[in-house]
Amino acid sequence: MTSTETLALPRNERLNWLTSLPFFAVHAMALFAVVVPFRWEYVLTCIGLYYARMWALTTGYHRYFSHRTFKTGRVFQFVLAFVGASCAQKGPLWWGAHHRHHHRFSDQLEDVHSPLQRGFWWSHMGWILCDRYADTNYDAIKDFARYPELRWLNRWHLVPPVLLAVALFFIGGFPLLVWGFFVSTVLLWHGTFTINSLSHVFGRRRYKTTDTSRNNWLLALITMGEGWHNNHHYHQNTANQGWFWWEIDPSFYVLRVLSWLGVVSDVRTPSEAVKYAFRSYSPEERAELRRTPALVGTRSRALVQAARDRLQAAAELPAAAPAPAPVLRR
Repeated sequence: MTSTETLALPRNERLNWLTSLPFFAVHAMALFAVVVPFRWEYVLTCIGLYYARMWALTTGYHRYFSHRTFKTGRVFQFVLAFVGASCAQKGPLWWGAHHRHHHRFSDQLEDVHSPLQRGFWWSHMGWILCDRYADTNYDAIKDFARYPELRWLNRWHLVPPVLLAVALFFIGGFPLLVWGFFVSTVLLWHGTFTINSLSHVFGRRRYKTTDTSRNNWLLALITMGEGWHNNHHYHQNTANQGWFWWEIDPSFYVLRVLSWLGVVSDVRTPSEAVKYAFRSYSPEERAELRRTPALVGTRSRALVQAARDRLQAAAELPAAAPAPAPVLRR
């Protein structure tokens, strides 16, 4: 994003330093990791809480609240929401509503965090630090907004992370608080944000979509399976994002175990026709997928649009997957 574009931003899209102070304060507190006494228990706690909360975010906030790719009961639904909120990425209704908007307008001007439209900074964290997207669009997530406990948690979304921080302090003092909460949370934030900022830029495209989503094995390892982003954007209503045995998807593996235990059910996976749709592509279409530009910022828009036009000329692009029917088990 150029300086001219920054100056031209509407006021509600500019960085709000006051409301963003907690975000930067958490980063500052994480720096104490180089000051406090070092113990491997602190590092293991950091890693454990990183992946435990990442799972709640990817499985709960994303695959359940945003896409409803499996069924569960009301109690476990709240557990997913509560643990997901401990990631300090606002409430489940706010998160799900904005993510649904992203899929509706992926890589278009209306997309809330497209790196192709607004650049790396905006897509990585700029959009969450401004005022424009601070509110929850309850109309976009009516299916879950009708639950009072979720509306309460969405309003008081800081309760879970604060309780986690307090618990860590009482268990292990300031050093465990630094490693278990501040360092873990900073890593968790930026690990999650890479899906917005990098998964439409770096990686490979297997399927034709109306955006430039990509599969990236490194991002999949960082985010417990979210890096298979081209798969996801091709058919968003599946609980697994790694569709082949070599596509590691730990979030789905845990979800599958929970289905064996009866905690969740009706776990959706792609059909064989969906998985192997790429086999019907012509050599020209496959070549075009490889040529899709991996650029960021406004200068890439013309190239992205040209790539879309060429794909449309080769074959009609598939429509986005329809919104899933309500599947919450009473």
